[in-house]
Amino acid sequence: MKQADIGIFGGSGFYALLENVEEVAIDTPYGAPSDQVAIAEISGKKVAFLPRHGKQHQHPPHMINYRANLWAMKALGVKQIIGPCAAGSLQPQVKPGDFVVVDQFVHRTWGRKDTFFDGPVTKHISAAEPYCVRMRQQAIASAQALGIAVHEKGTVVTIQGPRFSTRAESKEFSRNGWEVINMTQYPEGWLARELEICYVNIALITDYDVGLEDDSAIKPVTHEEVLKVFQSNNHKLKDLLFDMLKKLPKDFGCECHHATGSGH
Repeated sequence: MKQADIGIFGGSGFYALLENVEEVAIDTPYGAPSDQVAIAEISGKKVAFLPRHGKQHQHPPHMINYRANLWAMKALGVKQIIGPCAAGSLQPQVKPGDFVVVDQFVHRTWGRKDTFFDGPVTKHISAAEPYCVRMRQQAIASAQALGIAVHEKGTVVTIQGPRFSTRAESKEFSRNGWEVINMTQYPEGWLARELEICYVNIALITDYDVGLEDDSAIKPVTHEEVLKVFQSNNHKLKDLLFDMLKKLPKDFGCECHHATGSGH
């Protein structure tokens, strides 16, 4: 099977930047991934790209086969994954257009297959630091070098979707001090840890969530507005990804690769 060094989950727009792409269909023990995996060479590294929602955005967040997506990356030999996403802000200082390199997650989802350890083998893995520290540092450094407004840490709460939060739910999340709200970060990032793959999330803030919209001048979030802000800032995300791909090493030692105690 074609091998890759680094994986990226994200929107299908990234395809436009790839040259000499080879698409690979991968079968997994957990069913089909969201789509075929596109493999291309960038900065001397083989990069595997998989749109988490599918090319046609046909998989809503609560129906994504996260285990298949992560297993496909593992099967390709990927040891590092960048998982950018659109997200809402829960705090006034985190503004639309800002990037947040999250360091913690809280999940408010249900029914999602969120572990590879369904038995008879079971492993209890620490989730104290759920994101790769080394990759987070590189994401922050790359954003700062490019002049991108970046928050060096933050907690993302993952909601079930596909609906947005009620005002009451959003206010609760804000009162808890969490910074970011999204529908896909759990269990995507955590499943990478179970497979001993380094993973970093970069949240592109597209809107203030409804709990912050006490100002009558601010309208409740809509899907169309989210897409508009995301697309207007997409060039910054692309610049950041390419800078990270250039600077992330192929060979490295990382605690993520020993998360289950197997050292794979």
